[in-house]
Amino acid sequence: MLQSLFRRLLKALLWFAAGSVILVLIFRWIPPPGTALMVERKVESWFDGQPIDLQRDWQPWDKISDNLKIAVIAGEDQKFAEHWGFDVDAIQAAILHNERGGSIRGASTLSQQVSKNLFLWSGRSYLRKGLEAWFTMLVELLWSKERILEVYLNSVEWDEGVFGAQAAAQHHFRVNASALTVQQASYLAAVLPNPREWSASHPSSYVSRRAGWIRQQMRQLGGDGYLANLNSSRRW
Repeated sequence: MLQSLFRRLLKALLWFAAGSVILVLIFRWIPPPGTALMVERKVESWFDGQPIDLQRDWQPWDKISDNLKIAVIAGEDQKFAEHWGFDVDAIQAAILHNERGGSIRGASTLSQQVSKNLFLWSGRSYLRKGLEAWFTMLVELLWSKERILEVYLNSVEWDEGVFGAQAAAQHHFRVNASALTVQQASYLAAVLPNPREWSASHPSSYVSRRAGWIRQQMRQLGGDGYLANLNSSRRW
């Protein structure tokens, strides 16, 4: 009985591995029709009895402002071009901080956030973190850095039910994602740690200070020159 159970479990794991590889490969070229987080928000609205209108309008890489690309990297993952999905230094810092009884933001890379938002549910269980690591390794192996950032910018939530750069640009500034200025992009990046509580168009003093810091980091990263280096980091 144990041998039969083990064989079934192994077979299920192999099917899951093969299916997830195929899914990630498909999304290397085809825009994902939605994300797991969008489904989660919709289900939450049903249970809460408060209907939500999900907003999302996929935009290809060249239709998204370079200002927003740099701003998000500056605010969320400055080692994005260098790592293979995991910022070891940030993870070690988070562990040390948590051992002292606190918490830290920023240990998750953009690649990890794409994996979590696109494929998985919210939560902090070991199972979800393990699956997040698996999908992160797949997207880093099978997608270019440019594709990871493109999917991130089209999937991240920027307000209640507002997903992706185009919907966020329209919602907050009444412009297209391609027309976002440095200042507008920095405010959008500044609210990402808590987009349903903070507003890019009506920023608090804290969000304004964080946006100013992000603009400084954007200059230090090198702006468009950073993106040129990012493009050269494609796998195959």
